Amino acid sequence: MTTLFDNLQKRRALRDHDGRPVEDEKLEKILEAATWAPNDRMREPWSFYVIKGEAKKRYEELAHTYLEERFPTKPHLVESSMKSVKNTPIHIVVTADVVEGDEEATGDNVYGVCCAINSMWLAAEELGLGFVWRTRGVGLIRDERLYEFIGAPEGKQIVGNLFIGYPTEESLGKLKDKKRTDYSEKTVWL
Repeated sequence: MTTLFDNLQKRRALRDHDGRPVEDEKLEKILEAATWAPNDRMREPWSFYVIKGEAKKRYEELAHTYLEERFPTKPHLVESSMKSVKNTPIHIVVTADVVEGDEEATGDNVYGVCCAINSMWLAAEELGLGFVWRTRGVGLIRDERLYEFIGAPEGKQIVGNLFIGYPTEESLGKLKDKKRTDYSEKTVWL
């Protein structure tokens, strides 16, 4: 029987997807998993923007423009990043609610959304899907154009852009055991 600890230890960022569509039933399970995440005062501070189909084609154009601007002298980097974008069938932009005038509550909301994303990651793993939480590069979370792309919602902070799809056999074959610093080296018992 697989335990929670087994799942935590085998979780990986899988960036290489084979392009097959992800079934809506699996996507709905991943979204439902997010809603069970702990969050301060049960504010449920998350919103999800699912990018697929025609929207995905528009996202590819946006990502390509962004990458060419950011890395004008590195066309190989642009090309390899775009391969990842094109082969990923589902992108989910996840936001946290911003509480106007209350920086602490906004921070708590971001923490809750981080928990929701981790729940989504574990659900995707269980469903046989590759998952990576992007915050830089093709994730575009700090670029104003991504806010515009998802409808420029007021009072929202983008926390992540999730790339979800079926992992390639090659990427599964490259998985290595995780190396982590033992908790005892980062723990102070008071």
